[in-house]
Amino acid sequence: MTANVDRVKLKARLTPLQYAVTQEADTERAFSGAYWDNHDAGSYRCVVCGEVLFESTQKYDSNCGWPSFFDVVKQARVKTNQDTSFGMARTEVVCANCGAHLGHIFPDGPKPTGLRYCINSASLDFVKRPEETIATR
Repeated sequence: MTANVDRVKLKARLTPLQYAVTQEADTERAFSGAYWDNHDAGSYRCVVCGEVLFESTQKYDSNCGWPSFFDVVKQARVKTNQDTSFGMARTEVVCANCGAHLGHIFPDGPKPTGLRYCINSASLDFVKRPEETIATR
């Protein structure tokens, strides 16, 4: 799935779950990921290539068990694909830089976008900003 990446090196660098999520479009179990309940201020980056995708100011508590964001840092940093696996029609979200599977997007989020980027923690690295926390939303 990830373009221009040595899969052997990638498999050695990532955990088995990170590899399965980003390269095989797997999904972590709800409420099991490192970031679904993270309220620290900072940036969420693609675990494969390091591209900054989301900011903590875009994160909200959707009660779905995965990190949820109402927007991305820049639209050009993600791409979407139709996903008809498991007999459902969904919109997959991938990193535009490297093609890593991130999760899915749904039209049931809060204003201002009305979108919910439902993202696997395993597809993200979080870089905390010092001495800041955001309010629980």
